[in-house]
Amino acid sequence: MRRLKTAIGLVLTAVMLFPVYWMVNVSFTRDQDMRKSPPNWFPADGTLDGYRAVLDHQLPYLGVSLVIGLGTVALTLVLAAPAAYSLAKLRPRGGGALSFVLLVAQMIPGIIMAMGFYAVFLSTGVLNTVPGLIVADSTLAVPFAVLVLTAFMSAIPEELLQAARTDGAGAVRTFVSIVLPVSRNAVITVSLFAFLWAWSDFIFASTLDQGGDHQPITLGIYHYIGNNNQEWNAIMATAVIASIPATILLVVAQRFVAAGVTAGAVKD
Repeated sequence: MRRLKTAIGLVLTAVMLFPVYWMVNVSFTRDQDMRKSPPNWFPADGTLDGYRAVLDHQLPYLGVSLVIGLGTVALTLVLAAPAAYSLAKLRPRGGGALSFVLLVAQMIPGIIMAMGFYAVFLSTGVLNTVPGLIVADSTLAVPFAVLVLTAFMSAIPEELLQAARTDGAGAVRTFVSIVLPVSRNAVITVSLFAFLWAWSDFIFASTLDQGGDHQPITLGIYHYIGNNNQEWNAIMATAVIASIPATILLVVAQRFVAAGVTAGAVKD
């Protein structure tokens, strides 16, 4: 029975990972070989032309996505960490209602938010700008970050915070010196998700930055497909390069994410 379950698991894993394999395979396949029937399952006569095209045309888009992702992470943590500390330990009036509002905010479709941002950004002059995209992407990450960090910080023993107060630390010093270091796993978790949301965003980018001089990689791939719909090796090479940062982050931070997303789920 165990072998059967293992075999089923391997088959399902192979099915789910096959699009990733095919993306990598096509990125190395020559244009003339893509029209063969049956197709090549392995690029025996591979080419790096697609990756050369990425270096020639897509690097600026990748750089913009990196700036937007890191900016989104920074803004998310600046807003979410103090808010979560307040909800978890300072317990202000209306904290329960605020938590409910944050939960509801995650249910709003992105396209609805994008339309609202478009009107606001147009009137304030931040349409088609990188700061505008950072603000927009942060609206997706902040509610999630506040809820995850609140759950984690609620589990921090009160004795630890009381010891800090006894030593003369105020609320801000306690937050910076005690709460944030102890909440490392949750901070890494929300940072990772914030970066991935910003890195893979297309709705906000296509709505709020179509005419900007600095556009993210999602728009770079979109425009490249529209202008070069026959050069599939270059298109897939762009997708492979765009997937590398997210893959590296997930591999490096997976143990912190596993600890962070389960924070607060079990009480001692």
